Amino acid sequence: MDTTSAGHAPSGQQHPIGLYLKIWLLLFVLSALSYLVDYVQFQGLLRWSLIVVLMLLKAGLIVAVFMHMAWERLSLIYAILVPPLCLLVLVALMAAEAEHTYVTRLLFFR
Repeated sequence: MDTTSAGHAPSGQQHPIGLYLKIWLLLFVLSALSYLVDYVQFQGLLRWSLIVVLMLLKAGLIVAVFMHMAWERLSLIYAILVPPLCLLVLVALMAAEAEHTYVTRLLFFR
């Protein structure tokens, strides 16, 4: 016997449509703020910091809600998020090493 015809909810995860509409609205607002950063013509580190922060907020919302990561087990979240975070740490370490090498070369080869 089909459980959906007996008045029971289907066995999948069902989220209210209002949640998705709120997230769409929030994504729209964050995108508008991203465009405002260019419209107001912020320059330098402030501009790039705002753009990256807004981009990460939008990506986090998309992953959490539309990819259903907010409702997953913690172990799966760690399995998906920890490797990119480790790569970011390694990139930061390589950037620091590159800066050190560049300064050392300027110091000794001039």
